[in-house]
Amino acid sequence: MEDDLVQRIKANPEYHRLVARRSRYGWTLAVIMLVVYYGYILLIAFNRDFLSTRMGAGVMTWGIPIGLFVIFFTVVITGIYVRRANGEFDELTASIREKAL
Repeated sequence: MEDDLVQRIKANPEYHRLVARRSRYGWTLAVIMLVVYYGYILLIAFNRDFLSTRMGAGVMTWGIPIGLFVIFFTVVITGIYVRRANGEFDELTASIREKAL
């Protein structure tokens, strides 16, 4: 019974669209996140002077807000994925499940 259900789901063209769409979206967001993260790491490695430059007359350097941006960006991009996964992807999954049963 279980194998039959798996085969029906795998035969559904909507399932293949869901997998392709979800994979493409996940990899796109992962690449964007890697660019931001490794961009920050490369900035630390090759332009340390910029990051240690003070902002105005205070004691805060450029490295602090840029580092906080990387953390904030991580939270935002995770929220973007979760919102789409809980909406579009869950609806497609429910539709596929309904048709398979």
